[in-house]
Amino acid sequence: MDSTLPQRLQRNINGSFARTVLLQKRIRQLVRGDAPLFDAEMERMENPIEIALTEVERGLIELVEEQVEEKLTL
Repeated sequence: MDSTLPQRLQRNINGSFARTVLLQKRIRQLVRGDAPLFDAEMERMENPIEIALTEVERGLIELVEEQVEEKLTL
């Protein structure tokens, strides 16, 4: 049996702030018109939340650590 969207979100996010931010940013991109990274139309997906979550589950998007330069103050 397929999991519901809330169950999939809980399983994939699991309290991770960074993953939540990743999904929020990707959902925002999709809402603004960016194309999904897979053929969502063929899979009959229209919900940007479901599309973004599917992209995470399939490894199409991932977290990338930002490199921050520290400035020394004397």
